[in-house]
This record gives sequence, C-alpha cells and structure tokens, in this order.
Amino acid sequence: MSDTIEVRQGEEVDTVVLHRFIKEQLHDTPDGELTIRQFGAGHSNLTYLLQVGDWEAVLRRPPLGTVASKAHDMEREYTILHTLNQVFEQAPKPYIFSADEQIVGRPFFIMERRKGIVLDSEFPSEVTYTAELGRKISQIMVDQLVALHRIDYKKTKLIEMVKPEGFLKRQVSGWIGRFEKAKTSEIQGMDELRVYLMNHIPESQSPTIIHYDYKLNNAMFSEDFSEMTGLFDWEMTTVGDPLADLGVAMSYWIQEDDPEILKNGLGDPPVTVLEGFYTRGEFIQAYAEKSGRDISSIHYYLTFAYFKLAAICQQIYYRYEKGQTNDERFANFNIFVEYLIQYAVESSKKVG
Repeated sequence: MSDTIEVRQGEEVDTVVLHRFIKEQLHDTPDGELTIRQFGAGHSNLTYLLQVGDWEAVLRRPPLGTVASKAHDMEREYTILHTLNQVFEQAPKPYIFSADEQIVGRPFFIMERRKGIVLDSEFPSEVTYTAELGRKISQIMVDQLVALHRIDYKKTKLIEMVKPEGFLKRQVSGWIGRFEKAKTSEIQGMDELRVYLMNHIPESQSPTIIHYDYKLNNAMFSEDFSEMTGLFDWEMTTVGDPLADLGVAMSYWIQEDDPEILKNGLGDPPVTVLEGFYTRGEFIQAYAEKSGRDISSIHYYLTFAYFKLAAICQQIYYRYEKGQTNDERFANFNIFVEYLIQYAVESSKKVG
C-alpha cells in the first residue's frame, strides 16, 4: 500500500526548476533525474515526495488559490520544525526554506523523509490486525501527546514566537472570523454556536507546546507498531491550552458508533472505528491519567474543536467553489460543514 500518488492535475511542480534549486542548495544530493510524487491523504497543504536516486525528501507548500491570512505559513512551520526536531524526536528535520515563488509557485520548505507506517482508513495487507494492536496504537497516541505537552517551551525558541496569554479567546474569535470570511451560505445553528463559544470560555490550563492537528494519519509508526517514528503537519503548532490540543485530536478520532456522516465526512472511516481502538472517552481518560490534568471542561474544548474543523472544511470548500482547486474530494464539504455545526451545537449542550 503506497502512501503516494501521481501528482494531481493542476498541482504539478516544474521538475527542472526545482531540481536546479535542489542541486544549488542541497549539495549532498546525488546525480540523477528528479522524480516527484504526491502524498494524497491531506486536505490542505500540498506535500510531495522528491527522489533523486537513493536520496529522498519531502516538500511542503500552501494549497492552490486564496488562503486565509496567516494560514499556511511555510517559514513558520520550518522554524518550528527546526526547533522541535532537537527536543522531540518524532518531529522531522527540515533542510531548507525558500520564499522564492518562482520555484514551485509559493514559499515552501524541504524536510527529511521518514520511513514507517502511516495509518488512515486501512492497515497494510501484511499487517494482521487484532484488538490488542488497536489498544497499543491508541496508547502510543496518548503517550506522545502527553510527552509533547511536557516539553518546557521556555527552553526553546518557540518562546520568541508565541503569546500564550489569552490564547483560547483569540482562537475562538479568530476561527469565528475565518469561518465568516469563507462562508458560502447561511448555516442553521451557527448564531447559537457563536454565542455559546464566546460566552463560555473556560479558564485555560498552564500553556504547553501544542501540535493542534494531532491525528492518526499525521503520525508514523515502526513496522512492529512499538513506537511512533514520525509526526507531521506542524503548521498549526503553537503554545497554548493543552486541552485545546486534546479537543482537536478527538474531533478527528472517529469511533464505531458515530453517525455515518461523521465517519465518512473526510473520506473512508479511519481505522479507529475498529474494535480495540480507544473510544474518545477512553482516550480522554487515559490522557488525564498520564498528564494529571483536570478534564472537567473537556466538552467545551470538543465543541470548539468540531467548530474549528467545520471552519477548516469551509475554507477548503470555499476554494473548491471558487474554482481554485479541482480536487473532487471537496465537492460535498459544504454538507459536512453543516453537519459539523449541528454536531458542535449538540456537544455544547452537554456542558452544564
């Protein structure tokens, strides 16, 4: 099962121009032809596998079309990786950043290629799945999130890049603003949800480094699933409330008894629907036990996370509707957005 596809139409890269840049800037690359394939699982930034002989690397650039202000900042993600690679071994090593839009059309960076197994909607054919394996993978996901949150950000360069004070309030108002800018229709329940989110912001816990896009298909595992060998997509990483990170992780963590539209909204259901994987409740409880954090307000964070996911999907759908991307995976994202808003409204009612 390959993790790459042929480059999608309209998302091609000029191989000659890029190869010239690589030879000029990365002097350890061998002679030979540059070949490019695309990682097909993501819905946002465009990510490519670069190969010259035995040499491999990964290129990341923003999506096509207009993007939200401050989103898809490749230089920021490069800087974050350069910092975290030294203190969190799952973060890949970045090689070089370029702001020259003449090379691939947008600013981009190139980083190391990690090897391992990335799980999405199915296991590789050579893996025999058991419920025990599902629980093992679930616990690794919990453990690595806790480990990330334990890093002292004040001892890293992130302290120069972040403003943890008022993080959650800024996030809530900021994502509401992004949603409104990308709105393509009125959605029932949005007014109610907006009022709830702004009026019930809980007191934040002590700030930590947060990945903020922590999900199974952003993680890579060793072939025996004994450890996480890579964690990717650090674009949203910052310092803030760790429960916001947990909430986002749970908005992607689908379980078997979820409604069909939640299970299928981003494509085929992830493997977390299989027997053995933690439920969201089990994941949250395991995180609480490992981290020692109070999770009594977790439903607020879940509500916000479902809304944040709706806003991200709305931004993607906006690009699709405006013809800025031809990726047919996004054609029905407007339906998924409406459902996520309703789901967030229902989640908000679980809070006292």
